[in-house]
Amino acid sequence: MITRWVVRLLDERLRVSRLGRSALAKVFPDHWSFMLGEIALYSFMLLVGTGVFLTLFFEPTTAERHYTGSYAPLQGQEVSAAYASSVELSWDVPAGLLMRQAHHWAALVFVAAIVLHLCRIFFTGVFRKPRELNWIVGLTLLLLAILNGFLGYSLPDDLLSGTGLRIAYSVVLSLPVVGAWVAFLLFGGEFPGNQLIPRMYAAHILLVPALIAVLISVHLAILVRQKHTHFAGRGRSDRNVVGSRMWPTYAFRSLGLLFAVAAVIFALGGLAQINPVWVWGAFDPAAVTSPAQPDWYVGWVDGALRLFPPVEFTVFGYLVPSVFLPAVVVPGITFVVLYAWPLLEKWVTGDRGAHHVAGRPRDWPVRTAIGGWGLAFYGLLLLGGAGDIIAKRLDVPVGDVVAVLRGAVLVVPFVVGAVVYVLARALRDSGAPGVMHLAWSDLTAAMGRRRRPQQEPPDDDALQEPAPPQQRADREAAR
Repeated sequence: MITRWVVRLLDERLRVSRLGRSALAKVFPDHWSFMLGEIALYSFMLLVGTGVFLTLFFEPTTAERHYTGSYAPLQGQEVSAAYASSVELSWDVPAGLLMRQAHHWAALVFVAAIVLHLCRIFFTGVFRKPRELNWIVGLTLLLLAILNGFLGYSLPDDLLSGTGLRIAYSVVLSLPVVGAWVAFLLFGGEFPGNQLIPRMYAAHILLVPALIAVLISVHLAILVRQKHTHFAGRGRSDRNVVGSRMWPTYAFRSLGLLFAVAAVIFALGGLAQINPVWVWGAFDPAAVTSPAQPDWYVGWVDGALRLFPPVEFTVFGYLVPSVFLPAVVVPGITFVVLYAWPLLEKWVTGDRGAHHVAGRPRDWPVRTAIGGWGLAFYGLLLLGGAGDIIAKRLDVPVGDVVAVLRGAVLVVPFVVGAVVYVLARALRDSGAPGVMHLAWSDLTAAMGRRRRPQQEPPDDDALQEPAPPQQRADREAAR
């Protein structure tokens, strides 16, 4: 009764009933890949929740104090308050280790879900008009997620995070002309300094999360305004959306996914150890830990640093250090190309129409091949970041592993791209349901010179078969 009174009160003043009916009748596609974005959203919610808990116990300062917690090997030692509070959070605070590890796992899942979501958008071509803006928003979200993840695991002031910060400091210093000034601005002086952790802490818990929340809101607002895409099929066109209504089908499905994401992340936090800072020890500028690998989302940059030859050169009298090309130029080119991709594809194909139907990767073999090349290239860079572990496992010299991976980075991506192109073209031309159904003649025809013009999936409205009552109602609501 109280709820009904509140709803009536709001409706009389804000006229929310029409908006509510429209929201509850909104149709969402049923394909599982459309849930990847929701996994990212729910991971961010868990990040905020566990992060609030961690802020109650973490001390963001490098001021030294004696450790008096339960971890015996560290007792009596003088360490930074940031490191001591991180160890105490793990050993002495009830549920502290669970929350800290769940927070870390949620960050990994958050970035992974964004990457997979962007891959779906890229391979299905739904970054094209009118969704170029949402593509830019999504890429910016990825950059902010990577930045905040790096800031977060750098806060405990342990030896592993300190090694990563030392590398980051060197990368910033490598910027021609302005490197020293930018490093002084970001790090508060030479590394290590007393101002760095408080600055990272403020950015990690306030500035970057606020920007992420704003961009998520913008992303969802654009999505609601432009409506969902869906895959081609009978009864599906640019003028409708076929799927399930928000209430009750999609709402309960989404709620179940939220509980599943939370269950998996907290299970990982309780069962799978990650970043045991008490094992690494406190940061010491004169020491370095090996093996030392960052989280996976910056591992490809670390791999580029390890695999790229030590090339230095001078430009107008300024020395450009060897870390500049792999750590600044390669990531810079990567994201510039990604941001410009909708415009590049529009320029190459001349396609300026609006698209609301997600295409199959097989229908665009060139784009799919380029995507395969990129996944292979950055996957090998990520593997290069673990070269010392590979060498230890295989009992071979690290130099041999680096040499093999250098050659693989130059060759394997092109091989993967060529194979993906042939398979995609063969699937498109033959109409086979999958790779395992291809005949040798399909592959040889795909490797020939004949090209079939790429087309958008036909409008099947006229061919649609009678749909179940609920699906017809959903389609009519979408129209």
